[in-house]
Amino acid sequence: MNPLNLSDLVERYISYRQSLGERFYSNAFILRAFARSLGSQGKVGDVRAEQITAFLNGTGSLTNTWHYKYGALNGFYNFAKSRGHVTEVPLPTKRPKRLPPFVPYIYSREELRRLLDATGDYQRGESSLAPFTFRTILLLLYGTGLRDGEVVRLNQADVDLDNSLLTIRHSKFHKSRLVPFGPRVSQSLTEYAASRTAPVTKSGEDVPFFTTCKGTRVILNTLQSHFRRVRARSGVQRSDGASYQPRLHDLRHTFAVHRLTSWYQQGMDVQKLVYQLSVYLGHAHLADTQVYLSMTPDLLREANARFEFYAKTGEQP
Repeated sequence: MNPLNLSDLVERYISYRQSLGERFYSNAFILRAFARSLGSQGKVGDVRAEQITAFLNGTGSLTNTWHYKYGALNGFYNFAKSRGHVTEVPLPTKRPKRLPPFVPYIYSREELRRLLDATGDYQRGESSLAPFTFRTILLLLYGTGLRDGEVVRLNQADVDLDNSLLTIRHSKFHKSRLVPFGPRVSQSLTEYAASRTAPVTKSGEDVPFFTTCKGTRVILNTLQSHFRRVRARSGVQRSDGASYQPRLHDLRHTFAVHRLTSWYQQGMDVQKLVYQLSVYLGHAHLADTQVYLSMTPDLLREANARFEFYAKTGEQP
């Protein structure tokens, strides 16, 4: 068998995984970066263990990214070995301990107001994203718990303003779902749709719902970059010693925690409703939603109060 270039085999492996129905975006990004780091003409069988270790370690401090890289490379090399391109998997046998799990940031309602207030004057010079567009996106993220990637992929046909309903197509786990929204979100989306820059698309392309000042689709990296500027301007930051600051995606976690807290305060059956919330959020497993039940002091206080009432009276509050 003629030895393949590393980059060629990487592309074969990516195509193979995607043919199984996987999106395989993150691992594909890692593997292509790995191939580039060793040169486009490098042969897969010539890669040395120290080169792999250097790629895994990177140039900064050790983070859990090491383990993500390891997982991607491990899958690739097992694929290569099974097809006779290498005789062994040249990955380190000892792996560093994983760092403590990432803790999402739950915004208070006062912090949410500060973020929204900061959308009006955060810009410096020209920007591709109008403040009104950015404010509408923030309201939608908090009001529905959508993933930030789901928002930028929304097409005009996916937003049913008459019935207050979003269609989220082929999301994280290749599933589509319907997401109803309330009157406040409906008002914001309706006002935005009436005043946004008209979409500019080529023939046959989907028409985006959220557009830049030039009428093109909003790009996720641009949205996240704008958010970091707004967050800094609003003065919202972590005070728990974590090295990372609150993210745009944390609006999704905030939506879930605030919804659960509200249900507890209303005396509703949270253990039953958490199933509905899981479907609404598009989670693949109920455990992904249940993690929110122990995320904030407010939520714990509400849960503890209900349990104490039940323990004393034997009745549901």
